[in-house]
Amino acid sequence: MYQLNLPPFPLQLSNKEGRQQIFDFLRRKYVTLTPEEWVRQHFVHFLVSQKGYPKALLANEVELKIGEKRLRCDTLLYNQHLRPRMIIEYKAPTVKLQQKTFDQISAYNLLLKVDYLVVSNGLSHYVCRMDYASHSYTFLEDIPDYGSL
Repeated sequence: MYQLNLPPFPLQLSNKEGRQQIFDFLRRKYVTLTPEEWVRQHFVHFLVSQKGYPKALLANEVELKIGEKRLRCDTLLYNQHLRPRMIIEYKAPTVKLQQKTFDQISAYNLLLKVDYLVVSNGLSHYVCRMDYASHSYTFLEDIPDYGSL
């Protein structure tokens, strides 16, 4: 797979019907190993092991509904009251992060109104803190530790 700008972690890989799979410790199951999934697994492990995010408050592949339309958040961080606090959107390392990606995560946030938006392709990571009172946002220099959210 790709070398990422994220720390390594102990991989659990498997092969099923000729498809390589990786263990998703949040969903507690093996999932197909795609380049985007490679980024997701590295990023989630980074949040838990390096940034102190509680595993129990993270969820992968969260479905949202807008009328008949179904959307899927790559990862959500919840607070202790199970209110969404952060949306994380992943792209494959070969995908350049462009306005389209930020538009996608912003559409999810119209429903959830979280405090933080994060976009990563495993090489570049962007995080912004929302300020709903002033209808603005601020890009942060680094992914915040859980304790500072």
